[in-house]
Amino acid sequence: MGRWWSPPEPRSVQLLLLGVAFVAASFYAGTLFQSSASPAVVLPPSGSRSPDSSNPQVADDAEFTNRVAVTYRTTPISVPDYGLDVCPLEYNEYVPCHDAAYVSSLRNLDRSRHEDLEHICPPREKRLFCLVPPPNDYKIPIRWPMSRDYVWRSNVNHSHLSEVKGGQNWVHESGKLWWFPGGGTHFKHGASEYIERLGNMTTNSTGDLSSAGVVQVLDVGCGVASFSAYLLPLDIHTMSFAPKDGHENQIQFALERGIGAMISVLATKQLPYPGNSFEMVHCSRCRVDWLENDGILLKEVDRLLRPNGYFVYSAPPAYRKDKDFPIIWEKLINITTAMCWKLIAKHVQTAIWIKPEDESCRQKNADMKLLNICNPDDSSLPSWKSPLMNCVWLNTDQSKLQKLPPRPDRLLFYSRSLERIGVIPEKFENNNQFWQDQVRKYWSLLGVEKTNIRNVMDMNANYGGFAMALSTDPVWIMNVVPHTMINTLPIIYDRGLIGSYHDWLVFFFWKSRHPFPCLDESKTHPCCRCQPFSTYPRTYDLLHAFHLFSHYQGRVEGCSLEDILLEIDRIIRPQGFIIIRDENTTLSRISDLAPKFLWDVSTRTLENEENRPEQVLICRKKFWAII
Repeated sequence: MGRWWSPPEPRSVQLLLLGVAFVAASFYAGTLFQSSASPAVVLPPSGSRSPDSSNPQVADDAEFTNRVAVTYRTTPISVPDYGLDVCPLEYNEYVPCHDAAYVSSLRNLDRSRHEDLEHICPPREKRLFCLVPPPNDYKIPIRWPMSRDYVWRSNVNHSHLSEVKGGQNWVHESGKLWWFPGGGTHFKHGASEYIERLGNMTTNSTGDLSSAGVVQVLDVGCGVASFSAYLLPLDIHTMSFAPKDGHENQIQFALERGIGAMISVLATKQLPYPGNSFEMVHCSRCRVDWLENDGILLKEVDRLLRPNGYFVYSAPPAYRKDKDFPIIWEKLINITTAMCWKLIAKHVQTAIWIKPEDESCRQKNADMKLLNICNPDDSSLPSWKSPLMNCVWLNTDQSKLQKLPPRPDRLLFYSRSLERIGVIPEKFENNNQFWQDQVRKYWSLLGVEKTNIRNVMDMNANYGGFAMALSTDPVWIMNVVPHTMINTLPIIYDRGLIGSYHDWLVFFFWKSRHPFPCLDESKTHPCCRCQPFSTYPRTYDLLHAFHLFSHYQGRVEGCSLEDILLEIDRIIRPQGFIIIRDENTTLSRISDLAPKFLWDVSTRTLENEENRPEQVLICRKKFWAII
């Protein structure tokens, strides 16, 4: 999102050396990379609590009282006066709901369908309740746009991808840096060349992907997200996802680069995005079994594609004639033909289908029992932890379909998705003006250069006005819509923005077959559990929580304000900002707790949408480390 400046693509060893020299010069000059800073607060390891006069950093912070200890969530919740414990260093990449150690203990998951890679949260007593530390030698991330090509090696210190994917130009080691040449499994010579080829294939060589009508892309099994990064010059915005699996830390690399991505997988549940939201779904050797269960995963792609949307498939069955690839291709053709997708291009290693706008073919195939049609009543429900459905939705109500303008006009366009939830044009316009004004004031309150912030999350995004107001700044925004609130995520996608359903607090009734039962096993009382987001620690520079906490306050026991603050601390980067607006009593509690989380906090006053004064908390996470 925002203005794009594209650094020259490294195409030779000489240019690589020049780039590394520039990196080194910038590092020692302390300019572009802003990363030579040391932690402001240094915490001795467990068992060494007395200040060491030989270490000035420790001595200067003798008032620092948090301790290093493995601590788990207790009931009732309690935050010690000395502050939250800090998890030991080995937990520096802790992702609560993608914890392989916990998931491996579960016996009733369908691993053949990769259910074990889905978002599965442990019960409270098995969840860490301590601050996740940064790794050794962590540095403040390199600024965008240079971060597209270079990140600090110590921040994501994993060499597996460079070893197994270096020949495909995913990532290479370069001294203290990781270098991303822009390659991928099916575009090792660079994403730009590959994207140009896709543009030719979708326009019969008359244009590019933008002129083909592509605004939003879903990249399945995205790797380190170079495809997404090189779509930005076309003002095409991508939701990239991949599982936390054997391709070690691919999403962590993507987010460290400043590219929008999240941990997710096509397995047994719908993806957390609304239907009819993407003009393109992309799979480049994405390791998905599209033939599984009569093509149920392709039907999920169909749900997500807009009419006339493209499915791009770059994989061996599209071009190889050996082994079982021709059989796989024939079955793929049978499934896509039943859904009335049209194969519009097949070139080199890639095939592209287009989803029909006219539903007559699909209705005919359904009458012939070649296709199952979904219940239209289910289409308006948020796709949050919903099981996959082996059917397709028909867009039979043409009044709900609408041709959307291209970006940037789409950002301010009054769509029918707004009309369906009762938002009149005047209210929408006023909301846009409100957020444009608030964002100007936010930048003034933060007091940093705009290039200091790249990865942003709006934890309660509503219509996406906050993200719209940031659209000309060098940031991207993950717009989160809690699934217990009004379903506004279709509005956000209709504006050309990206985001995800989530619930910071989930409710369910205990059932004996549930793989993670509530501590209260009563069948007459609801259970509740906090739901951490599917991302790595230290992946966002700014979190925006607009009346989020009051939505959950006092609903049922099991998830507290402290739990959500701990998750905020996990995913915010050192020196990152948290902007919180809520009820005054909630803000007062957060203000009291913030120092125990090692946050600086200040209170400011802005006006709300009714032009009344409203308190705003500006919190900033300290840069601390265990030594």
